[in-house]
Amino acid sequence: MKRIIGTFIFGALFSSQVFAGYAVVVHPENTSEIDYQLVKRIFLGKETAFSNGEVATVLTHSPDSALRVEFDEAVLQRRTAAVDAYWSKLVFTGRGTMPKTVSSDQEMIELILQNKNAIGFIDTSSVNSDVKVVKID
Repeated sequence: MKRIIGTFIFGALFSSQVFAGYAVVVHPENTSEIDYQLVKRIFLGKETAFSNGEVATVLTHSPDSALRVEFDEAVLQRRTAAVDAYWSKLVFTGRGTMPKTVSSDQEMIELILQNKNAIGFIDTSSVNSDVKVVKID
């Protein structure tokens, strides 16, 4: 019994450290109604604007980022390689512009603060009062 409980506690602690979670973030002045479907459509290039009509600027992390892999699989429901291939096809056919790739949560926050229409995602531990968190369920 102790072994089972110990295994459960170890697994819970280990998984919470490896997958800390992500938060979709926008500029604090972005007043658009944003839900899960809109986030998914924007990050897949199927929608180019927020509900207020402003064109969205998509920011993402590098493909080798664990946070990016988690986001792509959880929100976009695709593997990161498939997301990149999808975007390459959109760019090649002239139907989209590749999202800007950032190397850190801090860079993501800085770019969002510079552009009222930017949308991205950061680790939940990096969330601060500079950005507005979009609640998606």
